[in-house]
Amino acid sequence: MKICVVGTGYVGLVTGACLADAGHSVICVDKDAEKISLLKKNRSPIYEPGLDKILRKNSIVFKTEIDREAVSSDIFFIAVGTPPNESDGRPNLNFIHEAAQELGEKLGALKGKAYKIIVIKSTVPPGTTHRVEKMVRKGLKKNSQVKCDIVFSPEFLREGSAIEDTLYPDRVVFGVESEKAAGILKKLFASMIKQKDPAFLLTDIPSAEMIKYASNAFLATKISFINEIAYLCELAGANIDGVSKGIGMDRRIGKAFLNAGLGYGGSCFPKDTKALDHLAGDHGHVFHLLKAVIDVNNMQKKRFLHKIQKVLDGVENKTIGVLGLAFKQNTDDIRESIAIDMIEALVERGAKIRAHDPLAEKKAREFFSARGKDVVFCDGPYEAAKGSHALIIATEWESFAGLDLAKIRKTMKKAVVFDGRNLLDPQKVKKAGFIYHAVGGHERGS
Repeated sequence: MKICVVGTGYVGLVTGACLADAGHSVICVDKDAEKISLLKKNRSPIYEPGLDKILRKNSIVFKTEIDREAVSSDIFFIAVGTPPNESDGRPNLNFIHEAAQELGEKLGALKGKAYKIIVIKSTVPPGTTHRVEKMVRKGLKKNSQVKCDIVFSPEFLREGSAIEDTLYPDRVVFGVESEKAAGILKKLFASMIKQKDPAFLLTDIPSAEMIKYASNAFLATKISFINEIAYLCELAGANIDGVSKGIGMDRRIGKAFLNAGLGYGGSCFPKDTKALDHLAGDHGHVFHLLKAVIDVNNMQKKRFLHKIQKVLDGVENKTIGVLGLAFKQNTDDIRESIAIDMIEALVERGAKIRAHDPLAEKKAREFFSARGKDVVFCDGPYEAAKGSHALIIATEWESFAGLDLAKIRKTMKKAVVFDGRNLLDPQKVKKAGFIYHAVGGHERGS
């Protein structure tokens, strides 16, 4: 089939690439000319394992506008950003509205009979898809012979494993009101998915919109819950490693998202929990549990920062090595990164930062430079640790778990490690001569 994807972020680009790899004709549209220029050279503007290979393998057309060729597509995916407003944290739907209006106008200018499907992949509050439908239909002229169905299909991609999540999804959700559109989309996705019997869920549109928010809010709740348990472990002399393992062995709970640490970050959980909280408020409901989840996540960062200040007797004029800048491993994304927040807070308190990340240095450098913050970026973890009074593990990169601790110990002014991701083996760290502070365990030295 002929596909047009509007938006080339993580969702749009991965979706378009995987559909092209399944044999479909794909056009990707984005107003960012610099991004499109990179893509035309088969260079991805984002880091995602395996994505560059798929881009090089397939002949995807990249454009900066929905032109005549693009509008001739059978199915359109809207995958533009819905970032939170700086003022109140509500999702900004301007890009969605712009895409809907443009599509309506372009489809309305078509002559002759045509059937089109528009699928919204962007995360939006319930009610948005129906508003988009009105915008699209407004663009269609009264005498237009173009028939159009609007569908909402949320994405459940994890950065760092987005391609695997696309090809082997837990479920594919369609908020759809047309049997014809549902049948076509099921065939389209089945052609891309590697599983024998994909789990398709067909529901009404507002429910599909809510599923996305509810899923992320529940996972964020698990993270905040285990971090509260971790803090209680520290107070009571228990060990969060054993506690989380024991909890996770219960099949009703599962072990996923029960790793204590600095809290959740990234482009989804912070944005979506706040959006759901606002949605509740708009309907006159106080979502007490979700407010607590958000508060706990904010508090987790403060607790760790307090621990660092207490152990070091203040951080002013102290050199601190920070390993990790991305919000999680296997990505260069620093949006809502707790590592970035931690560095900002330390710099404001007078600390001197030496930082390293395998992928996110460029974006972090641009971020701190724009804010006038002085951060030294190092080529590797050993360079970041050199001359430091303490070392912070802020992102759970696998390579950090295998560091030569004895080598690092020799280069540091003081042998103190703050493991914000519980990544290191406490016994090995202590054996190497370090004072070790992590999250959720009395025997860790916290």
